[in-house]
Amino acid sequence: MFRIASSWAGKPSTGEDRATDDLPFPLESPIGRWREEMLDRDIGPKKKRRGKDWAQDAGEDFFFGVSFGLADGVGGWIENGVNPALFSQSLMYHAHRYSRNAWAGEPEIDPTLDYEEREQVEGWELTPHHCLDLALGGVLRERSVQAGSSTACLLTLNSSSGLLRSAKSVIVYFKDFPLNCFHFSLGDSGYSIIRSSNVIYKEKIQTHFFNCPKQLTKLPANPGRKFARVCIDSPKEANNHSMKLRDGDIVVVYTDGFSDNVFPSEMLSICSLVGRKDVTEDEQVQSMADNLVLYARQCMMDRRRVSPFEREAAREGMFFRGGVSCSVTVLVALVRET
Repeated sequence: MFRIASSWAGKPSTGEDRATDDLPFPLESPIGRWREEMLDRDIGPKKKRRGKDWAQDAGEDFFFGVSFGLADGVGGWIENGVNPALFSQSLMYHAHRYSRNAWAGEPEIDPTLDYEEREQVEGWELTPHHCLDLALGGVLRERSVQAGSSTACLLTLNSSSGLLRSAKSVIVYFKDFPLNCFHFSLGDSGYSIIRSSNVIYKEKIQTHFFNCPKQLTKLPANPGRKFARVCIDSPKEANNHSMKLRDGDIVVVYTDGFSDNVFPSEMLSICSLVGRKDVTEDEQVQSMADNLVLYARQCMMDRRRVSPFEREAAREGMFFRGGVSCSVTVLVALVRET
């Protein structure tokens, strides 16, 4: 059994944010309705989560449930008049659409049923890698998404075997679109697993060089120019990982707005403190997600605090001070054996 919670916060407004000409998916569209259903939930104290300083949505990030995952739209597209949120929302919508009728493992069939009855069980096994591939195809067919790019981290949890499987990649899509001095500065999405007050697994980052992860790319058919900064990688290069989970394990999935600002030891401390509260397990995981997002939000606004991104930049001989201002989304899953 898995108890799953989500929390998010859009990028803090600086007053200098550039608007785009793209409108959000209309409410009457399938993606628009689904987006509002995902966001229209009471996920924490409204004075903290929905105050004037907090965005009403997930910014350039988005997520989905059933099997679950998240995506982080690349903000550099704003310079070209493209709303980065459209790509990430569309990607997660199609991942949700394909996964809702699938199983994390072999379809669960009652062995006492007759053969004909077993054949009537709906759904099929869908791996995270296959789901990501199908979701990308859905985005490429979306007329409302002119261009864009996004990181993605998808996971499936098999309730029968306790097996976790994941696929992580960075997806970049260009359509025939006038690109004016587009600069790549891509983040990452990933996850960690906590067991017995220890971080036993942290997803490794795949990069070509600092702040440039591997990416799937589609260039314009007739770009009219060369894109020196574009990296073209194969979908087969996406990180794939699987492991058996145990009772009490905590899986934390996050966008770079979290991992660039919060150290694993701090994540562990927050989850441990919340886990001691005398509340239901559903309330625990939701509190974990909310507090992780709130802490990341505080860290990204602090220029005096050393951040994980600052340390990584220093290792590459670059100077960066404090936290990184970015959208942040966190999903938390608590594993329980029944």
